[in-house]
Amino acid sequence: MTDTNKANNEKMSMEDYENLLDKYQFSQKEVSPGAIVKGRVIKIAASHVLVDIGMKSEGMIPLEEFGQGPDAVLPKAGDEIEATLERTDHKEGHFILSKKKADAEKALEALDKAAAQGSFVSGKIVARARGGYNVDVGIIAFMPDSHADMRPVKNPETLIGETGKFKIIRFDRKTENAVVSRKIVLADEREKKKRRVFGTIEKGQKLPGHVRSLTSFGAFVDIGGVEGLLHVSDLTWGKIGHPQEVLQAGQDIEVVVLDFNEKDEKISLGLKQLTPDPWTDIAAKYKAGEKRTGKVTSLTDFGAFVELEKGVEGLIHISDLTWSRKMIHPKKLLKIGEEVTVSILEVNPTSKRISLGLKQASPHPLEAFKATYPIGSHIKGKITSITDFGAFLEVEPGIEGLIHISDISWEKIKHPSSKLKVGQEAEAVVLGIDVDRQKVSLGIKQLGGDIWEEFFNRQKLGDILNVKIVRIAEFGVFVEILPGIEGVVFNSEIDEHKVENPADVVKVGEEKQAKIIKLNAKDKKISLSFRQALMDLQRQEYQRYQDNQGDRLTFGDLIREQLNKKNTPPVEALVPAETAAPIEALATIEAVALIAPVNEEEKSDD
Repeated sequence: MTDTNKANNEKMSMEDYENLLDKYQFSQKEVSPGAIVKGRVIKIAASHVLVDIGMKSEGMIPLEEFGQGPDAVLPKAGDEIEATLERTDHKEGHFILSKKKADAEKALEALDKAAAQGSFVSGKIVARARGGYNVDVGIIAFMPDSHADMRPVKNPETLIGETGKFKIIRFDRKTENAVVSRKIVLADEREKKKRRVFGTIEKGQKLPGHVRSLTSFGAFVDIGGVEGLLHVSDLTWGKIGHPQEVLQAGQDIEVVVLDFNEKDEKISLGLKQLTPDPWTDIAAKYKAGEKRTGKVTSLTDFGAFVELEKGVEGLIHISDLTWSRKMIHPKKLLKIGEEVTVSILEVNPTSKRISLGLKQASPHPLEAFKATYPIGSHIKGKITSITDFGAFLEVEPGIEGLIHISDISWEKIKHPSSKLKVGQEAEAVVLGIDVDRQKVSLGIKQLGGDIWEEFFNRQKLGDILNVKIVRIAEFGVFVEILPGIEGVVFNSEIDEHKVENPADVVKVGEEKQAKIIKLNAKDKKISLSFRQALMDLQRQEYQRYQDNQGDRLTFGDLIREQLNKKNTPPVEALVPAETAAPIEALATIEAVALIAPVNEEEKSDD
């Protein structure tokens, strides 16, 4: 070797030597940087994984390439592994490998192939991105929100971490950008499951199901990849407000196929049909008149529903809640969940209805009231309402009595409100109690005694009374004798002359004197006469006049004297002037007494 060559050799640096060595080692198996090599894991070191790749030196893969923290997945000794040859670590004498790059390269090839063939790739949703998700399919691909599921996702965060198959809908190998769809995969799987399910199901078939979601009208249940509707009416034989009272999302249940339509992709499912219909023998189990215990399930404006057994409910109508005449809203009497004893009123198996009574399950309060307050008892209460025909007085909670307008006052009143007011405290007499008709009759005017009885005890036929005309009728007039006591004066007793129309002779409000000519205590009827009262008063006046004359010449004497004379002078000439008026009145009275016919009514009275 010449000195020149020796000098050149000495000038070769260590770096050149490493490069030559690197080329030599690569050339042994024609492996160049960037190539994917296969090897077997020798051991797991503190910072790397040592891999035998069939060369003089082993390969090293940094541990961080297998993930960090809980997401790290380390291989085991003996596992086969693929990696990309990066470079040679001359200091350690190892090849530096990259598993990530090998995986990415394989992923790109798989994506390229899947995009060309329209096949699916496996992946994992790793994070949310703007308008969608990041999906690890070997490389990070983008999945739009519209392709995340077949239905809009209410909570997008729940999909993070989901693994499965994805459809490549766009891929660019050069830029390594990929767009994937989960919805297309789900739709494809659903279609396969649908064909399988519709090909095997039958009406009446029992199937296992999984509750996917609940709505106000029912539950959607997965039966082998296809969802069927379990309507709220088919959940239970009883009534419920919402399916969540019976089911929960995620629950596994057994259902029965009620109906299905493959064309419309609809399946109707039932849950209650798995148990016997409790209404089948309802008439034998519940009979009218029986008392049962049940639980209040719902309250409405028209009544309360009571569950007698699972799936059997009856209605207590608002009118059958309480014995009170006043309609009380069910919410003021009952609570949902409360246990009550009810009476069976009616059972209708055809319409699946049972009528119940709450008030009928306890004795009528009037029974106890009747024992405590016999007829004639005085009782106090509060006026609850007023009508045209009377007023209602609450004498005990739930018990009201009617004070008829005719029993409010002995006077005639046009409306009860003229004497009573709602909320007013009042005292009354118990006049009658009818338990069957649920009626209590009360009276206020009776508190002071019976004025009619007192009147008939005090007055007699022939008494002359001061009266006031209150009403005029075709047959006569009605007169007020005392407040609350009236009598009648017939046309024949109004005047000494014949009366066709009483209004021509008298008027309402006029005060006159009348004679009692008939008394009927039983029927509380009184007949009077203006005519006879006038005649009696005139007779009394004349009698007083006679009593005051003493030994003076009487009218009869004068008449007899004149009859004995041939030339009879006028009466006026024989009677003193101061006695002329009484004499004329007496002549009228005597003449009337001689010629007046007997009144038919007086005949009947006699």
